Amino acid sequence: MSGKITRVTLFKIPKAEDQQHLIDLYKQMPQKATKVPPLPPNLFPSNISKDGKPYIVSVQAGKAKADQRSQGFTIVAISTFASQEDFNYYDTQCAAHLELRTFAKSVNEGVAMIYFENEIV
Repeated sequence: MSGKITRVTLFKIPKAEDQQHLIDLYKQMPQKATKVPPLPPNLFPSNISKDGKPYIVSVQAGKAKADQRSQGFTIVAISTFASQEDFNYYDTQCAAHLELRTFAKSVNEGVAMIYFENEIV
């Protein structure tokens, strides 16, 4: 079995109120992000959960400290997933992540995302 997957996302969001709204969306993520079963296209998966449990192990997010090395990034988010499968679901199918991503795209001036499996035990 593969190990946990850590996703690091950096955002360049100039307005303080937009920064705070993005952080608030991340605060909700551990509870809102639940896996849903495949549904017919005419149904919306708003309250249907496959197993009734959130699938994100942990989420951290905050405003970047002022530093010349920050390259203009203002928000840092770190999300941990139990598996590559959970990461892939978050990235491609999660309704809560789609809401967050839609907002972020409307206010950010740059984004970077990397993910990895920890190799230090």
